[in-house]
Amino acid sequence: MKIVLAPDKFKGTLTAPHAARIMAEALRSVRPDLETVEFPLADGGDGTVQTLIHALGGELHSAVVHDPLGRLRSADFGLAGTTAVIEMAAASGMALLAPAELHPLKTSTFGTGELLRAALDAGAREILIGIGGSATVDGGAGMAEALGVSFYDASGNVLRGVNGGTLGNLRSLDRNLLDSRLAECRIRIASDVTNPLLGPEGAVAVFAPQKGAGPEMLPVLEDGLANLQALLVAEGLLNPPDLPGDGAAGGLGMGLRAFCGARPEPGAELVMSLTGFEAAIDGADAVITGEGCTDAQTDSGKLCSRVLSVCRKRGVRCILLSGCILGGAGNGFDAFESCCEPGLPPEEIRRTAERNLFAAACRIAALL
Repeated sequence: MKIVLAPDKFKGTLTAPHAARIMAEALRSVRPDLETVEFPLADGGDGTVQTLIHALGGELHSAVVHDPLGRLRSADFGLAGTTAVIEMAAASGMALLAPAELHPLKTSTFGTGELLRAALDAGAREILIGIGGSATVDGGAGMAEALGVSFYDASGNVLRGVNGGTLGNLRSLDRNLLDSRLAECRIRIASDVTNPLLGPEGAVAVFAPQKGAGPEMLPVLEDGLANLQALLVAEGLLNPPDLPGDGAAGGLGMGLRAFCGARPEPGAELVMSLTGFEAAIDGADAVITGEGCTDAQTDSGKLCSRVLSVCRKRGVRCILLSGCILGGAGNGFDAFESCCEPGLPPEEIRRTAERNLFAAACRIAALL
C-alpha cells in the first residue's frame, strides 16, 4: 500500500519535511508493509524555499539584508538555474521580531527588496516570492526603495526609510533608478490571501492587529495605504487600481504588482504544480496532509483544501492529520485526526509536538 505524506508546515512547531518524516516513521512502526512517500508541501509561507528548491534541484544562497526594523541579518533564498525562490518573511517577517517589537508604523519591507536584488545579482530571470508571515504594512514602499525608487514629501524632500508610519507623507516618486533587470524578470507571487488593499477586508482591518497594531494605529495605516495607492494610480503603475491579493503582506501584493510587474497566484497550487504533486500521487492508495491548525480558513484555499481537491480529481483517498481541527473543518476528508485538544498553551504544544504527531499518525495507521 502506497501512502503519500504531503503536509504543510505545522506553524510554530514543525517544518513540513520534519512533519512528513515523523508521519512516515509512525506509520511504518504500526504497518511495516506500507510504502511511504514523503512529499512535503508549502503555500507561499514558511518552508516554500526549502520545498521548491528540493523539488527543482537547486541550492540555497544567502544575502545580508535589513530586517523589518532596519537591523542587518542574513537571509536565505533558493536558486535553481535561473529560477529563484524567495520568502519575504526571511527578510521582513514577524518571526524575526520579538513580540514587543511588533509595530507596523515602524516596520518596512526594505529587506525584501534587498533579497530580490540579491536574486537578480545571482542571475535569476524568474523569481517566485512567497509573501506569508509579514511584519509590515508599508504597501511594498520599503521594497521599492531598496530597488532604487525615491519617494518625496510635499516639500520635495526625499523620504528615506519609508515605513508604515510615513506612507501618508508620500506625494511623488522617481523610478529612474529602479533596477532595470526587473523588466526582464518574471515575478510570480505565491500567496493564499485574496484580500483587497483597503476596507473591512483589507490589509489593515484584517491583518494589522496580528502585527502589533493597536486601535490608534489602524486609521494611520489605512490612510497611508490609500495615499500610496492613489500615488501609484496617478503614476500609471496600477492597472487596474485594485486586484484581489493586493492586501497580502500588508499591501506588498500591490507593491510587487506596481513596481515589479508581478502577478499573484494561489500559493498552494503554484507549489503543487512546480513539484509535480499530481504525478507523485499516481498509484497511491491514500494521501495524508496536515497543518498546525485546520479551521474555516482552510476551505478558502489553504494547502490542505487544495490537496483534497487534487485527490478528489484523481480518485485518491485524502486523510487530514493536523495539530488541531476546529469545528467541522475535517468533514470533507475521508478521515481526519487531531494531534491535540484545542486550548492547550503554546509552550505545551511546542514541547509535545513531535510526540503528539507520532501518536496521531499511529492512530491513522490503524485506519489504513
